[in-house]
Amino acid sequence: MMLPEHKRTLNEHNRDLRRRDQRIVDDAAWDDISAAFGASMQHNVLIRVKLFDPFEEIILEGVVERVDQQLRRFKLDGEWFDMNLIERAVLAEEIDWLNY
Repeated sequence: MMLPEHKRTLNEHNRDLRRRDQRIVDDAAWDDISAAFGASMQHNVLIRVKLFDPFEEIILEGVVERVDQQLRRFKLDGEWFDMNLIERAVLAEEIDWLNY
C-alpha cells in the first residue's frame, strides 16, 4: 500500500524523467523558418510549426496571418504563439512525413 504523498512523488518523478530540453535553433534553421513563414503569409500556403513543450510534442498547422517582430510572436489561424518556442517550421507541401 502506498501513501498518497508517495504516489504523488512517484508520479512527479516519472514526469520529470520524460522532460526534454529546448532545442537550440541555429541561424541557418532560422533562415528556413523565416522563408517558410514568408511564403505562408504571401501565398496563403499551409505551414507546419513544431513548438517546444517540455513534456509533449506540439505541432501546429495552418496559414500564418501575421508576424509581430517586436513582441516575437506570430498569428496562426487566429491565435498568437511565441516565436521563442519554435523548433521547426516547414511548408506543408515540403514535409517529408517520415522524418518530420
